[in-house]
Amino acid sequence: MPSLDDLRRVIRRIETARPPHAAPRPAEEILGGELHDTGQGQVLVVRREFPLSHRHGRYALGAAFEAPLDLLSAAARAEAPVGDPRGLLFLDTETTGLAGGTGTYAFLVGAGWLEGDRLVLAQYFMRDFDDEPALLEALGPLFERASGIVTFNGAGFDLPLLETRFVLARRRWPQGLAHLDLLRPSRRVWTARFDDCRLATLEREVLGLEREDDVPGALIPALYFDFLRSRRAAPLVRVFAHNRDDVLSLVSLLGWFGRALAVHDHLNADELAGLGRLWEPADLDRALACYRAALAAGLAGALAQWVRLRLAAWEKRSARWEAARGLWEEASRHEAFDPRPWEELAKFHEHRRRDFATARAIVERALDLAGAASAPTSVLDAFAHRRSRLTRRLAARG
Repeated sequence: MPSLDDLRRVIRRIETARPPHAAPRPAEEILGGELHDTGQGQVLVVRREFPLSHRHGRYALGAAFEAPLDLLSAAARAEAPVGDPRGLLFLDTETTGLAGGTGTYAFLVGAGWLEGDRLVLAQYFMRDFDDEPALLEALGPLFERASGIVTFNGAGFDLPLLETRFVLARRRWPQGLAHLDLLRPSRRVWTARFDDCRLATLEREVLGLEREDDVPGALIPALYFDFLRSRRAAPLVRVFAHNRDDVLSLVSLLGWFGRALAVHDHLNADELAGLGRLWEPADLDRALACYRAALAAGLAGALAQWVRLRLAAWEKRSARWEAARGLWEEASRHEAFDPRPWEELAKFHEHRRRDFATARAIVERALDLAGAASAPTSVLDAFAHRRSRLTRRLAARG
């Protein structure tokens, strides 16, 4: 029976025969970046440049820097108007989680800005949590020279998170910097058209871009934590590509908005209707012009019904009764029974025209259609009540 010393010798021979694990290659080598000494430590920066003629999807990047930002700031109801488009900073973060708060870090910050005749896209990466002071130090000058920040859902996540990290590090956060969040105008333009307004949806449906081998955003925190444990950076290549595409999509989407606000000849009927929704809180005349153009372009379905009734409500408010009546009559012919135009037509003939007979005929027709459509009892009762009142008024006239 072998002794304990014999077993130790066998184990030692096995361990010495096993080839040692190769040390992971440095992250800067795998990711194609350089380490920058900021005075607060080192941060890994991956920098790329794109000509303004570069197309991300259907649109060239240069279109973003010709956008009428005064119009877009007004339409998007930005808290402060965004200034010179050539000073914009496009920003997107990848984080250790989606909960926010003091325990969430932005480990990768992608930033794009105009430099001469090229778009510079720099990605600032924390190789460990100790790199955060260096990352924040590198971001500071970007904020200081920016005329405004462009994000997608940055108002709800990216900027509050970065502000928290700045405050915890006892660094000054740039208060009052103009911010244009493209999620808000995107929702107003496309909510009625798409199931959601995620950036990936707009890339596919608006920008004409389909990402290949994209890493799902929900997996990105786990990939970063795996890197912290293993120091193997290869899986992060896809994370950097995801972040880079997000920033480029911000630039391309701003270009779409800029062109849409300036000229409408390239927009389809659905987009014209969405643009009307975008303008309505800021410039009613522009909004109504977009709604009319959408109907003239053949807008159909539920969205067309919504636009007709919206237009009619504004015509009514402006006492343009004949224009409103025409829209209500068109809306009453919608394939699915909708009580709203019938009610408005009945009120128009009863109160404006004092034509009780026509008003009652409209109500009776509405009751027939409502019954056939199995409308709610509340709708049937409301029309029945209106019919009774009109019958009494007709009887009183003799």
